[in-house]
Amino acid sequence: MSTLTLTEFKITPLNAPLGAVITGLDASQLVAPLVILQLKQALRDYHILIFKNQKLTEEQLLNFAFYFGSLFVPPDDIPVLASQPGVTPVVIPISNVDGGYTGTGELGFHSDHKWTPYPSSGSLLYALEVPTQGGDTYWLNLNLAYEALDDATKERIADLELITYNPFLRDRNAPRSKYRLDKSIPLISPVFPHPLVRTHPESGKKILYLDYDTEVEVVGLEPQEGAELIEQLRQHLNQPQFYYKHKWSVGDIVYWDNQATLHYREAFDPNERRVMRRVSLAGSRPF
Repeated sequence: MSTLTLTEFKITPLNAPLGAVITGLDASQLVAPLVILQLKQALRDYHILIFKNQKLTEEQLLNFAFYFGSLFVPPDDIPVLASQPGVTPVVIPISNVDGGYTGTGELGFHSDHKWTPYPSSGSLLYALEVPTQGGDTYWLNLNLAYEALDDATKERIADLELITYNPFLRDRNAPRSKYRLDKSIPLISPVFPHPLVRTHPESGKKILYLDYDTEVEVVGLEPQEGAELIEQLRQHLNQPQFYYKHKWSVGDIVYWDNQATLHYREAFDPNERRVMRRVSLAGSRPF
């Protein structure tokens, strides 16, 4: 049984727009039911949970992740990071060495798998090696961003749907578009419109469900009007009052709610090592 005593276990909210630090918990061991329920509630309240000083095998990371849901598996014809047709790695190496993914460059604010029919509910990212500087990750509170909109904008976007185009299907050499203005581009995979204002499936909070720089299109709006609206919303999103910057330590696990946050990664020195492991959990149809 779990060696965890509830007196050691502590959830400490950050002095930030989102996030809480979890101490006194060993994620490699069995976790008491009451603690799991408290963690689930804390994720609803704070959107990201930071577990300090962990030491886990990949199997232990997976076992811990499965307290919160089952594995995210994309459809065969909808590529995501690290997927091959019919095969999605269970634990994905987010690393700039040894065949890992995402390299060393800056990664703009995004949520994972938004172009799929059922985007993941969340991910756990476990730090094994971190660079001396750079490579920090920022998380942005999309509920706070929505609540900060003026009433007229909230009313305007209430019933709109957004297509997010799959970044893994775009031509790497073509200029990177943030809005699809050209209606003549043939669709090379299915698209899945989701509400621009999403309702969180557990908390019921309203979420401004928009990435910062992935190519999108608002359903039913003329391209110019849609592009202007999205640009206005993205300028609104890009404010420090909505995000928390996390400086990684070896042994950190960050579990984030992919339905309520965006994340961004700073670039870092390619001569340094940054080695992490990610598990993504299944989600539901956005509504």
